[in-house]
Amino acid sequence: MSENKKIETKLKQYQEEGVRRVKLAFADIDGVLRGKYVSLEKFESIVTSTSGFCDCVLGWDLNDQLYDNAKYTGWHTAYPDAKYKVDLSTERRLVGENNTPFFLIEFVADDEKSLHPICPRSLLKRVLGKAETMGYGLNLAFEYEFFLFDETPHTVREKNYKNLTPFTPGNFGYSILRSNTESDLFHEYMDFCEDMDFPLEALHCETGPGVWEGALLYDEALKMADKASMFKTFTKSFFQERGLMATFMAKWSMDYPGQSGHVHQSLYDLKSKNSLFYDKDKPFNMSGLMEMYVAGQQEYLKPFLPMCSPTINSYARLVKGAWAPTTATWGVENRTTALRAIPGNAQSQRVEFRLGSADANPYLVAAAIIGAGLTGIEKKLKLSKPIQGNAYEQEEKLPEKWHLPSNLLDATRGFSKSKEAKELFGKEFVEHFTSSREWEVREYEKTITDWQLQRYFEII
Repeated sequence: MSENKKIETKLKQYQEEGVRRVKLAFADIDGVLRGKYVSLEKFESIVTSTSGFCDCVLGWDLNDQLYDNAKYTGWHTAYPDAKYKVDLSTERRLVGENNTPFFLIEFVADDEKSLHPICPRSLLKRVLGKAETMGYGLNLAFEYEFFLFDETPHTVREKNYKNLTPFTPGNFGYSILRSNTESDLFHEYMDFCEDMDFPLEALHCETGPGVWEGALLYDEALKMADKASMFKTFTKSFFQERGLMATFMAKWSMDYPGQSGHVHQSLYDLKSKNSLFYDKDKPFNMSGLMEMYVAGQQEYLKPFLPMCSPTINSYARLVKGAWAPTTATWGVENRTTALRAIPGNAQSQRVEFRLGSADANPYLVAAAIIGAGLTGIEKKLKLSKPIQGNAYEQEEKLPEKWHLPSNLLDATRGFSKSKEAKELFGKEFVEHFTSSREWEVREYEKTITDWQLQRYFEII
């Protein structure tokens, strides 16, 4: 069936169902899912062509404040429309909205054929296009930690985000008591994720009051990034509808471990579909290709770090002994390293990226780690020896290039100078993303924190 015929059939189905509108969404630079409802008539007019969003949505921050330091978009460009296309393959039905159809959209270049230079989803497609030319496909699986609070968007503001009430108290990692007691909510949430086509492979309580961890079932790289993006936003709305709040902030309290966004990765041959990471005759079942892929990630974790730890708060998570890496290390089944090789069979051999925080944009994380791995293969990089034991205790012996920046500004400066970043992601993206992170730092520097007031107000 031709594409136009499929669209015609779909529209007819919507009319027969009495569908009156469609919801469209996209992820901005920070990974915030934004969009709008369009009437069925409007949807019909754009589904075979393009439409536009004011390109300010690619040039503002988490608080809708416009960057004043970006070349790609700003007052100097007069904020024209950025053209987008609907990706029909992303259709979901919003069960809680009378089965309203939901689609992801993707920005395109002005010629309506090329990839957009700034759009995060387009950026991932650019990197995956490189993988395809090399004959590779990738499967990914994101897993996220998030804290739940017995709060609402109003109460957290009234409390100034302090003294919040966790959904459940105490440290109950993997607790069956908690999942038994709250079993109705666990089941309802997992069913919801399955209905939304981002099913969870596993869900459990993590260490900390009210913290859960959800592991998404693996899928092809682009589909998985789509699912991860939707998972974060729809998780928040699911719980807010039930009088609770979920946060994916990297570190909401220094009293508890941070919230990660780990990514499991495996490379396969596009023709045969066979694993390219597995070799039963090699140590740890790691093929030569897997070694080069991991070596590439180790080499470029530092320059690509802002794509995986993009906020001021991200770096509060990257501290020793808090289940988050502080150096670009790798090991075999080692959870103190940034890269954890997981030996298995042809289906399960993979590497886990443990550096990313829950606050990162899934499209940018995937683009960064895949791009780094592919560059390692291209350059035939040699993998270092795996770290054995506690990686935190061995940091002084490691090369400087593997020591990660402790703040967003230093990380951004490294990213802006990276030749490999410009080659992989394009000069326009590197320039724009650098501007966006520098803006984030400037916004932070405008604030006077409680710590500063308590420390200096009286005694200094």
